[in-house]
Amino acid sequence: MKLVLASKNPKKLKEMREILSHLGVEVCLQSDVGIDVDVEETGTTFEENSLLKAKAVMEASGLPAIADDSGLCVDALGGAPGVYSARYGGPGLDDEGCYRLLLENMRGQPRAAKFVSVITCCFPNGDVLTARGECPGTIAFAPMGEGGFGYDPVFFIPGLKKTFAQLTPEEKNAISHRGKALEKFQAELKSYLSSR
Repeated sequence: MKLVLASKNPKKLKEMREILSHLGVEVCLQSDVGIDVDVEETGTTFEENSLLKAKAVMEASGLPAIADDSGLCVDALGGAPGVYSARYGGPGLDDEGCYRLLLENMRGQPRAAKFVSVITCCFPNGDVLTARGECPGTIAFAPMGEGGFGYDPVFFIPGLKKTFAQLTPEEKNAISHRGKALEKFQAELKSYLSSR
């Protein structure tokens, strides 16, 4: 089965491929099937945005589409940046700009946070599969590590004494919000495929 990823992020594609490949599922980019869809994320929850993206790409491609909407939720900031994680601080800020702004806003605040990921898969027949994963952690006082993307350098896992950016891809996939959501999604997809 081929799933079209409703994202242009090659790092997201790599993570999805690594986790779903042994199910015999091929995940490809929109460009691989000749479409280019930009979806405005108008939802107020990860579930809403994930569904918006998957549905738009499925309709444009005529193929099953998979989308992930994820973000960082910080307790002391009332759950922010949340669904606005990629746009935190407004347009023009890159990943480093976003996490530096976050660190600035966290001064003197409690550090509890979690990463959330919601995976949605829309099929041309109208079926929809959804799975949510969360990974608790804290916000580090300074960025550490070279791996990952987004807020990974400042998202600290106390039990491992490392940020996401200091973990190997295998270590990260084993505990991350996206890894957990994909694990649940994988189980749903397996049961969905076997029932057809």
